[in-house]
Amino acid sequence: MSCPLDCEYLQDARKHEKAPPLDAGQLPNRDIRVSEELLEKNQDLLEFLSRALATAGLRTQGTVDRDLRDALSALIRTYRTLQSGIYYETLPDNAVAAKIFRAVQDGIDEFRRQETERLGMARTRDADLLGLLVFLERLELDRNNGRPRSRAFLDLLRGLHPDSPGTAADSSPLVAPG
Repeated sequence: MSCPLDCEYLQDARKHEKAPPLDAGQLPNRDIRVSEELLEKNQDLLEFLSRALATAGLRTQGTVDRDLRDALSALIRTYRTLQSGIYYETLPDNAVAAKIFRAVQDGIDEFRRQETERLGMARTRDADLLGLLVFLERLELDRNNGRPRSRAFLDLLRGLHPDSPGTAADSSPLVAPG
């Protein structure tokens, strides 16, 4: 059984944990530039993507950071393919990651639909989505402590969006739903 994400001992241990330093040469998708301008220009989309990832991860039983990374990797491959003009979804082999992938992809579709209703046109570009997904992948790698059952990245996302469905009391296996 995993410790709940809001466990005070787990939170304290994370404060003292030292993640191994990232080697920039080992980062995946190094050819995709993630600039401050991209992040600032797409702040709402980045917030949406991180919330969708957090919600999907928290609602999918047994999710660990590796599942989130696998889902992000598959989303990145899918959006890379779209850059070439071909629509081909690359689903992860991992069933948990595939469920997260599908939830985030469905969320992106809904985000675009609402954007089109609101603005009369789609403003979100596939290239921007790709850059933001790579940013989130790099953030996961930065938070990764190397443990197979780690949920440090999931906890970071949960902390960024404490009001997301699947957070707080219902993320703890020790609290019965009301």
